[in-house]
Formats: sequence, structure tokens, C-alpha cells
Amino acid sequence: MKVGIPKEIYPRERRVAATPETVAKLAKLGLEVLVQTGAGDEAGYGDGNYTEAGARIVPDAARLFGEVDLVLKVRPPEPGEVDALKPGAVLIGFVWPAQNKPLLDKLAARKATVLAMDAVPRITRAQRMDALSAMANIAGYRAVLEAANHFDRFLPGQITAAGRAKPAQVLVLGAGVAGLAAIAAARGLGAVVKAFDTRSAVREQVESLGASFVEFDFKESGEGQGGYAKEMSAAYLAAEQALIAGHAKQSDLVISTALIPGKPAPQLLTEDAVKAMRRGSVIVDMAAEQGGNCPLTERDKVVEKFGVTLIGYTDLPSRMARQSSDLYATTIYNLVESLISKDKGFVLDLEDEIHRGALILKDGALMWPPPARPKPPAAATTAAAPATVAHAAGGPPPKKKGVGGRLALAAVVALLAAAGLCGPPELLQHLTVFLLACVVGWHVIWNVTPALHTPLMSVTNAISGIILVGGMVVLSSGGGESALTADILSAIAILLASINVAGGFLVTQRMLRMFRK
Repeated sequence: MKVGIPKEIYPRERRVAATPETVAKLAKLGLEVLVQTGAGDEAGYGDGNYTEAGARIVPDAARLFGEVDLVLKVRPPEPGEVDALKPGAVLIGFVWPAQNKPLLDKLAARKATVLAMDAVPRITRAQRMDALSAMANIAGYRAVLEAANHFDRFLPGQITAAGRAKPAQVLVLGAGVAGLAAIAAARGLGAVVKAFDTRSAVREQVESLGASFVEFDFKESGEGQGGYAKEMSAAYLAAEQALIAGHAKQSDLVISTALIPGKPAPQLLTEDAVKAMRRGSVIVDMAAEQGGNCPLTERDKVVEKFGVTLIGYTDLPSRMARQSSDLYATTIYNLVESLISKDKGFVLDLEDEIHRGALILKDGALMWPPPARPKPPAAATTAAAPATVAHAAGGPPPKKKGVGGRLALAAVVALLAAAGLCGPPELLQHLTVFLLACVVGWHVIWNVTPALHTPLMSVTNAISGIILVGGMVVLSSGGGESALTADILSAIAILLASINVAGGFLVTQRMLRMFRK
């Protein structure tokens, strides 16, 4: 199977879909790799680097597209590239199916199979293929650098002989991957950072990076599917805009990252909000490609409005082309690796959640959007139902609930009966004390919430609790020839067990404090 790496022709796109390192890995999968001349020049990889990695250099795109069976790209293909695509070929790259219906129609006419890197499901197993997060991380970091470059003051606070410089105030709108990367970068440069997001669940992540989370008390959740925010109501948006305007007025830099998949970017920073900002402030609108979070943003331009600089770059990852190419090429290789079998070649498993989620077209047939994931079955009303099914299928017979407890109780009764019949009276008394201590001590200590101590500490404290309760019962019973000896031993046992229990909780609290700010 032949794999083609074309040169990206989209304006200002400097990334490449494969690096010499991933080309060598693709070759190990048994694939023949063809790279268009100059495909990696903008990312710092010359044709010689690809040749050394085992690729064959092809002089023009038309020849490459007409020869290969699998095309790896960054941006969606342009019309000319689609026309040159080999009928029935496979295309992998960013596609954005919700926004590119005409492109899908042209690809369907070529009977192409298309997998979109932007449609890879955001699940744990697919993290190594998550190109969106990899690029968003770079974009968030670069956005802060662009803002700092256009800002006419220090970001960190400084105290010098010439006077004191206050730290820059940074507001990040949206705490997804890009927003969190922006927070980390701004904090690293010494700025004071605040962050706003419609999803209250990201508060902990924001605060863990040293930023303060902007509270917004409105009875509507912004949590959408796949870790994204969802589209909100008009009333919510109006209240949100008012809150953001108040914080933007106090900020020097605003990094706006809010996007909703398949829809225009929400308008968060109104014109009035920009007018109220201090002169010299900077806004980086990372949603410019989808219309922008500010109506004054101009795509791919830096403009000044009302004394505020607005940056609308849509190529932030490409401004760090080598780093972006390295990460993107790795994610796309990981997807290809899951699709290639040395025995069967290209294998698309429609039962695999990753393959099915990324699949847009299969031999020209539209497969997007994928079917909704089935909800987990409701909990059975009785414990016997699932066990009965397992038994019918040849599994072990179902266990009856409570059998273990009844057996333990029967063993205790038998032990006490044997001690009463065969042993001296003192044995029955001490055995009763021991068993009661086991039950009471175990329940007193073990039932403490696990958040307060580790599992190992739970067991040791439970044993100490048994000793503690048993010692107190023996100490309070009195009587007998050896009462003094028993009292001394009981007191020692109580002392040591108390130290162990108290020490266990103190050590656990100290461990928990290590994870708090």
C-alpha cells in the first residue's frame, strides 16, 4: 500500500502531515511512503531528511495523488486536490464535516474513504490520536506570546530602583485545552490570570494552574458532549456578556478561545466591552476562523479599534510549524497504525469506537455523524438477574446473597457452644470478649469514610480498634485471681492501640494536605 504526503497549499499553512520520524515508522508497517517535493520545507524538514527515512520524493502533487492509496494531510483538500485523488483512495486529515458539505460531496463522487482527525472521539483510548488537543495546546501557548508581543508593558510585576511595575492582568475566555495552555503560559510569564468558562467542572483545573475562576451564577449548565461547551440560551448569553465586559474592563490581555463544534463562535466580547477596555490592551481572538468571539475581529489581521489591539490569526499552530508537525504527525501515525494489519493491509473496523467515530465517508457513502453510543443498561432490580444469565450461558452458578454472613455467624455460635461445653468458664468469657471486640472494633474503625485514610491504614486501624475495644472490656470486667496482670496488660494494649489509631489519622491527614494548595 502506498502512502502520500502532499505539500499543504492552504494560505499560511506551514505544517506537514508526516515527519522523517513517522515516515520511518510507516515504512516499518510495510507501507511505501511518497513525499511531495518541498512538503516539509516550512516545518524544517528537507527532502533529504525524508529520503534518509526511506521515503520516495515525488515532484508534483498531481502525480502523488494519482499514485497513492492513502493520503495524509493537515488541512482539508482543495478542489484541485480532490479532482487529482485516485478513485477509491483513503484520505486522513482535518475535514470538519459539519462545515464542509460541498467538499464531502466531491469526495463522495471520487468513492473516497475519509477519516477526519477532528472527529476522533475524545475517549481515553484515543488520547494518543487526539490531534485537536495537540494543536489547541500549541495555539493557546502561542496566543499568549502574540499578545505579549503587541503589549507595551511587562507581563510580570517588577520592583526596580526606577519604580514599580504592576503585573499584567490576563483574562482567558474558555478553559478547554487551548485556554488551559494559555493560562499556564501567562502564569509562567508572571501575569495575574483569571479564567471564565460556562462549564463549572473546569474550575479545579483552572485553579490548579494558579488562575482564579470567574464565578457565574446562572441556572443553566454549559457542559456539552465530548468535553466541549454547548450553545446557550439568549438570556444566558446576555448575562454572560455583561459579566465578561466587567472583567475585560479590568484586564490588559484577553485570550478568547470559546468554540462550539459545527457552529459559529459565540459572541462574548461585545463592541461596548471593547470600548470600555483600557487603551493599549490586547485581545487575541482564537475563534477568528469561526467568526470570532468579538465582532470587531478581522480574520488573519491585527487591527486596532478604540485603542485596543485585536489579533485574529487563524494559523497559530503553523507559527510553530516544527513543533506542530511533530505532534500532528505522531497523532496521525497512531491512527494509521490502528488501521493497518501486516496480513490484511488496510482494515477499517466499524465495531471499533475510534474508527467509527472518525469515519466520514466509506467508499463514497456518507457515514457521519456516527450512531449515538448506547446508554449503559439500567441497574437490575434484583441481584439474581445478571447472575442467572451468566449461569445459563455456562458460567458459575449464582451465589445467594448473605450466605457468607450466615456461615460466619454459624461458625461463631459453634465456637461459643464448644467453649461452653468443653472449656473452663474463663475461656468462654474471654472468647466472648474477643469476638465482641472484633465486631465492634471493626465496625467502629472500618466504616470511617475512605477519604480520611488509605486502605492500608484502614486495615491497621481496624485491627487496633479491635484491640482497643477488647482492652477496655477486659479492664472494666475486673475479678479473678490474675486481675492485676490482666488490668496491666489491658492498659498497655489500650495505650498502644490508641497511639496507633490517632497516629494513623494524623499521618493520613498529613498525606492529604500534600495534595492541597
